[in-house]
Amino acid sequence: MEAKGHSVFTPTLTGLGERSHLLTTDVNLTTHIQDVAASILYEELDDVILVGHSYGGLVISGVVQHISERLRHVVYLDAIVPKNGETEVGEDRDSGLRRSAIAQGDGWKIPVPPISNGSLMGVTDPDDLERMIKRLTPHPLATFQEASRLDSTPPYPIPGTYVLCTGQGRETSGFIVHAERAKGLGWGIEEIPTGHDLMITEPQQTADLLMQAAEA
Repeated sequence: MEAKGHSVFTPTLTGLGERSHLLTTDVNLTTHIQDVAASILYEELDDVILVGHSYGGLVISGVVQHISERLRHVVYLDAIVPKNGETEVGEDRDSGLRRSAIAQGDGWKIPVPPISNGSLMGVTDPDDLERMIKRLTPHPLATFQEASRLDSTPPYPIPGTYVLCTGQGRETSGFIVHAERAKGLGWGIEEIPTGHDLMITEPQQTADLLMQAAEA
């Protein structure tokens, strides 16, 4: 993408990756929305194609509420498309994320998931798995417990694209409902027959779809 003249920014969210030393019980969805919005503002970016993967859909949905004037298009990569007031992990319902945080994360950190049958998030290549495991860090449960606040009218005021991962075993993926929500918003829907971490398993196809959004 950079070779074709685009600038690419990949901000790391507070408490994750190389910023994992900042992880505390206070880190929530608002923190991560502020991370991305501040990155755009302080880098003085405009005409932005904003991309979110998986949980990142919650983050970019919040960013849209604050700085939509700087954005041209949003792209959701097998990501959550929230409704206003919706909470992903509530106290009133069972949740695998909440259970794992209680069991292995002191009640507030979601632990790094283990490799199962040679696969993690749909990634099976041994070299890719080794790189992933070295870089994955626990995730704050509070980010899923905070309700999304989509106060703009309409809640999604800029065009979007949804990319659904449809690889083997994903016929009942929880992201299908989010693709349907995106379709209801009038967004373009694309499919890549791969696992959840499409940017690792199908980097060229993922980049091509992002280029399409950038050139639309």
